[in-house]
Amino acid sequence: MKNFIRTIVTALVVGAAPWMAPVAAAQSLSYNSGQYVSPGYEGWEEDADGSRYFVFGYMNRNWEEEVDVPIGPDNAFSPGPIDQRQPTHFLPRRNRFIFRIKVPANFTGKDELIWTLTSHGKSEKAYASLREDYKIDDVVKASETGALGAGSSSPEIRANKPPVVTIQGTKTLAAKVGEPVTIVTEVTDDGVPKRRGSGSGAGVNTQRQVTPEAAAARVQRAMMTAPTRITVGKNVGLHLSWVPYRIPSGSQVTFEPTQIKAWEDTRAGANSPWAPLWLAPPLPADNRITVKASFPAPGTYVLRGIADDGALLSYDDVTVTVSK
Repeated sequence: MKNFIRTIVTALVVGAAPWMAPVAAAQSLSYNSGQYVSPGYEGWEEDADGSRYFVFGYMNRNWEEEVDVPIGPDNAFSPGPIDQRQPTHFLPRRNRFIFRIKVPANFTGKDELIWTLTSHGKSEKAYASLREDYKIDDVVKASETGALGAGSSSPEIRANKPPVVTIQGTKTLAAKVGEPVTIVTEVTDDGVPKRRGSGSGAGVNTQRQVTPEAAAARVQRAMMTAPTRITVGKNVGLHLSWVPYRIPSGSQVTFEPTQIKAWEDTRAGANSPWAPLWLAPPLPADNRITVKASFPAPGTYVLRGIADDGALLSYDDVTVTVSK
């Protein structure tokens, strides 16, 4: 939506006020690196037991650079503890509904919980409150992530439950630099929504088999075709992605096999549910997925396994202490 609006604004500005064209053109640029990360307040939700949670995400304005911001003045919450289990490693582009914080019992509608994030010299804040118009539910989440068309719903999607992530064995591991650790995760789901593709969320069923040549031709056509939606679209299908969530600054994690992108990479051919023609790979018969993670430097790494059925997600973490 933002890119669409920027395109229109740029066209109007260029036509109406030539002196403003450079400003509008600069706003429409995209970058691989060097840009800052904005924290995002997604809204608040209420569990069946009445517990309320603030839900957060973020927008990393880079297409390639993954930004590290350690817990501290540059990555802090207030009031209260600055560390609320927020990420310190920020994947590219838009990442929605990444973590949640239980609302303090004494919070009123006038109180705010503030997340401050500073990166590449730019400081931004997200303000969480219990305003009624900020309340979200599972249908809102499915719509915001692109699994539904704007404003659409159905009895099926309203009954959808998030996947269940079960890490096999201990969630606290030890490793040496360069030596991989193995993580086995069981992922189960209620089968809703049904697996679909074509980049339009609840769109055309694409489970039929196609040849590699035909698939390549479709990708090529998608790359040359203007988007048919002005909001993000998502291909629906249960999958698991492991991502670095908290890692030493400047470090990285290598996963084998390569993981499905958990961020909104909308480029044709990307291994991302938001990419045109992407299809979720079938899960193993026992629903257990094995991944190996390797680390280039010592330190403490928190890895997050994100199970996503296309509309809703759930997650769990593994902490790995890496020594030389």
